[in-house]
Amino acid sequence: MDIDIPESVPAAKPARIRRLQTVTLTLLFIAGIVNFLDRASLSVAGEAIRGELGLSATEFGVLLSAFSLSYGFAQLPSGFLLDRFGPRIVLGAGLIFWSAMQAMTGLVNSFSHFIMLRIGLGIGEAPFMPAGVKSVNEWFVQKQRGTAMGMLNSSTALGQAIAPPVLVVMQLAWGWRAMFVIIGLAGILVGICWYAWYRNRAQFPLTNEERHYLSAPVTPRPRVAFSEWLGLFKQRTTWGMILGFSGVNYTGWLYIAWLPGYLQVQQGFSLAKTGWVAAIPFLAAAIGMWVNGLVMDALVKAGYDPARTRKTAIVLGLILSALGTLLVVQSGSPAAAVAFISMALFCVHFAGTACWGLVQMMVPESKVASVASIQNFGSFVFASFAPIVTGWVVDTTGSFNLALVIAACVTFAGALSYLFIVKNRVV
Repeated sequence: MDIDIPESVPAAKPARIRRLQTVTLTLLFIAGIVNFLDRASLSVAGEAIRGELGLSATEFGVLLSAFSLSYGFAQLPSGFLLDRFGPRIVLGAGLIFWSAMQAMTGLVNSFSHFIMLRIGLGIGEAPFMPAGVKSVNEWFVQKQRGTAMGMLNSSTALGQAIAPPVLVVMQLAWGWRAMFVIIGLAGILVGICWYAWYRNRAQFPLTNEERHYLSAPVTPRPRVAFSEWLGLFKQRTTWGMILGFSGVNYTGWLYIAWLPGYLQVQQGFSLAKTGWVAAIPFLAAAIGMWVNGLVMDALVKAGYDPARTRKTAIVLGLILSALGTLLVVQSGSPAAAVAFISMALFCVHFAGTACWGLVQMMVPESKVASVASIQNFGSFVFASFAPIVTGWVVDTTGSFNLALVIAACVTFAGALSYLFIVKNRVV
């Protein structure tokens, strides 16, 4: 495997770089929390929305999948735009647009109106993770990227963890419509701050000390051409990442979409109790992301190959996550079910964080956002079946068990894809 390892960097970090790193990670962390408050809002309010609009579980699954499908397809232009114009404009506009769609959901009065707003939400959210990967790649040296990506990814899981109790409290206090409006307005504020304070490296004049620290070229790298972008689809590793990351996103999206409903319908929890119990597995997911970042950086500093360590973490994490989901089906009590769901989410997000790190190891810097978005595109299109399949299974069998078995199989297949298909560096 042909992997380029940057030269060692000086110990002293330039003050401006330190400030930019702090601003970048802080805003990405906050945006990640808002991102997953938005995503979790529909599932947390699901039973109330289904009751008011008279939706079946399958129809509710269609609403969830409308978001993930639009999110997946919008990955393709978002990655290309990020590599052309940088994260400042693309992510800033995306944040404001998706938050406006979220706020308008509080005014929804029909199923078709709801679907259109969910599609808009997916389009707006599409640049977030590729922009995060590109921002970390621009302002952090390789030995720090594992921790930085761990923090970025953990913000999304932390958002999932705090979402159930926070959103349930808001829903009980003001109703589900006001809940959507409030978190939408919060996201618009974050988008304005991102545009005001973040800087693209290509437009930021660096001193010689800062350039040496970042190993940055004297002249900016050329923007990726459309023909180069299309060429990414001809490479085996690109497809291996798409298929492998589908194993991460299918399981992750199933639990985001249906965990509150599973706890209420299959385990008998009340809405108020669901808000607190559902936080536990997502907190485990956040810890898995933090742990991955720390472990990956420690192994790189110890001299281990950065690509090989991430591939190993991905394969082991996905296999253990599949096992955890299978054990949920066999659990004999609500406590055991929550424990095994926590295991599944810890492991799948431990693996998922390594997946984003592997993109940085296997892809030239000028194409990082493009490959990251292509990976997200394919995996989310596939993962979009999770809410619909789960809703259909619940309507047909009255249980979530078959849906969980399907998720475990998809996750295991993702591990095999990274093990056997992702081999060579993208060119």
